[in-house]
This record gives sequence, structure tokens and C-alpha cells, in this order.
Amino acid sequence: MDLLKFFTAGSVDDGKSTLIGRLLYDSESILADQLEALQRSNRKNDDGTIDLAILTDGLKAEREQGITIDVAYKYFQTDKRKFIIADTPGHIQYTRNMVTGASNSNLAIILVDARNGVVEQTIRHSFIVSLLELKHVVVCINKMDMVGYDEEIFEKIRQDYSVIANNLNVHDVTYIPVSALKGDNVVNPSEKMSWYNGKSLLDHLETVSLLQDDNPQQARMPVQWVIRPQTDDLHDYRGYAGRVLSGNFHLNDRVTVLPSGISSSISRIEADETELQETGTGRSVTIHLKDNVDVSRGDLIVNSLHQPKLSNIIEADLCWMDTRPLDLTVTYLIQHNSKVTRCKVQEVLHRVNINTLEKVQAETFQLNDIGRVVVKTAGELAFDLYHENKANGGAILVDSRTNLTVGALMFRAAVE
Repeated sequence: MDLLKFFTAGSVDDGKSTLIGRLLYDSESILADQLEALQRSNRKNDDGTIDLAILTDGLKAEREQGITIDVAYKYFQTDKRKFIIADTPGHIQYTRNMVTGASNSNLAIILVDARNGVVEQTIRHSFIVSLLELKHVVVCINKMDMVGYDEEIFEKIRQDYSVIANNLNVHDVTYIPVSALKGDNVVNPSEKMSWYNGKSLLDHLETVSLLQDDNPQQARMPVQWVIRPQTDDLHDYRGYAGRVLSGNFHLNDRVTVLPSGISSSISRIEADETELQETGTGRSVTIHLKDNVDVSRGDLIVNSLHQPKLSNIIEADLCWMDTRPLDLTVTYLIQHNSKVTRCKVQEVLHRVNINTLEKVQAETFQLNDIGRVVVKTAGELAFDLYHENKANGGAILVDSRTNLTVGALMFRAAVE
């Protein structure tokens, strides 16, 4: 059974948490103790029904204000698929939280209030979806019950959003009219919108194809641990343990270890005390090589025929996540998979005005700013371009003075 990771985005009070609550409630994915706590809650909707947003509002401040601040993760499954939901905040000051929730997702659900249509926050969130190269987008036009389930309103919003999607190169967009409060088209088809012939939200999530999201030729595995027991029984044992980021590795495949560039062949693949003929994305394995080569933690094992870029000067999109501004004089740490090395942000190319999507000149980044920079690293990184391979095309920036994450990087080009 495969796994779909998706996140929700939208303006404040568009109903993101209620939508997820409805999805969990109507699909009978709530545990008994959660259901009991829900029924005991004194938070009610205007019509006296239970406020399903409680299921995702985990912080005290969220419950008090009725808004989402942090990213809330929920897990559930149906007979067809497993799901991880990231409920991300809609407020502009929590943009960094949204980027965190969206960066590991396969699909984005963007909510639009049927009463308000496309607003600035819709454009802002769509820009982030485009930036993070999400291949699947569902636009849920919510609160259709408050506009009399009017088909014309749905069509107007669909047309307005189509213009934005085209401008941002957002493809595979599905439009679904829903009422999270009433449950229309969330899990069960709505009897009040006979004019809509598409799938319900859950039906779409269960059937959307993820086959094109992974490139099997771009086999990538960062080494997390070099296994050398050096015991009497295993004195010659040398394995390289890690999790396959992307692609497939097969027995006898020719592989290259980066950044050294040394090549060898796979002699054995192990997982769970079992030898495998091949392994794929997401599997944690131990790979053995036919030749006795020098491999360390942080090195990247790749398919020799389809190698990534190798450079120490990289052009990247940066989302700044720290209250302290970006300082071009400070030496930061960059963590790319299991490799950590020192780096400096050499140049700020531009910052994006999130409201207008215009590129503006800037000398630094403040909290929640997004733009493009040039990063120079102390050691070479073996990376793919983010739009070609997200798993190996991004990194995090860490402040060496505090050991806190201050930024997220999406690699766009190797600078000669």
C-alpha cells in the first residue's frame, strides 16, 4: 500500500482544519478516545454541531484563537492508500511553518472561500507550491453551503485560479466544490451539487497517480553509517547503510561515490537481515561494493550513468526562517542529506515580494522572506536540481552559533 503525503493551505478562516477534521471523521479514521474527547468538547459551530477543527488544533493558542499556528500532522489510511496530512498555517507570519509542511508533500490542497474567491493569500500559497515543485494540486472551493451551492460561483473561481496556475506553471490542478462544515464532497458525494460530476476529495486522494513523481534512473543514497564490525566472524565485512532517496539500485549496478568520483559495482544489498536483488525509493538498506573504496558518512552513492551535479558554488532559492536577518559575513552550516559542511551566502540575487510576486533587489533576508541567493560551500556537494529531483535537490541552512535551522534551500543551478 503506497503513501500519499499532502498539506492544506489557504487564508485564515477558510476552513483548513475543519476540512481535515471532516476528512478524518467521515472516513471513520478517528480513534475512540479522540471521538470521546470531541464529543465532550464545548467548542461548537453556529448550528450546534461539533467543531471538527479541534482534531488538528493541538496548541493551546490555536484552540483559544481558532487558528492554526504550528504544523499539525495527522495519519490515517483507507483500504486503498495510507496518508500523512500536514495542516499548515494561513497567516503570513507563519510562512516558514507552511514551507516546512509543504516541503515533504506530494500534493497540495489549497482552500478558497467561495464567498471571497481568489485572494492575495491564495496567490502567495500557490507561489510556494510552485517554488516547491509540487506536482499535484487540488483547489477546494469551500463553504459552498454559504453561497447556496451556486455553480456559477464555482466556475468563476475556477477560471480565476486557472490564470494564476498558468502564470506560476502549476500543473495537474483539480477543482472540487466542498462544504467542510456540512461534509459535501469531502468523503461522500454531495446531493446538493448535482451539477458537479467529479470525484469527492477522498476519492481523488485515493486515486491520484504518483508513478511519475520519481525518476527510477536517478538512484541516490547518502551514506549515513559505515558498518565495520571487525569481529572474528565478520572481519571482512564493510557495508554502507542509508536510506534510498530516489531511484532504484540493482545487484551488479555500476555506481559512483561522490564527491570522490570513485566507481565500483554493487556486490550485495541487505535489508532486515535479508539479501535483495534490488531496492527502491524510501527503503533503508546496506549496500556492499565489490571494490575496497574509501567511503565516509555524508558521501553519496549514485548510479554511474545518471550522476548529479558536483559544485561548491550553487544558485538556490532560499526561504529564511530566523528572526535574525541573513548576514552575508557569517559562516553558516549547510546540511545536504547526511553531509554537513560550512558555507557562506555569497550574494543575494533578489527577493520575491510575496504579495505581488515581483522580484526586488535586496541585501539581506528577514523572517519569512523568499528569494534567490548564491551559496559557496567549503566542500563540494553532489546535488540534483530541485525541479528534477526534490529528494536530492534541497538542503537546510543552520546557524553555527546557535545550531538552529535558519533557512531552507532549493538548488536551481551550479555556478561555474
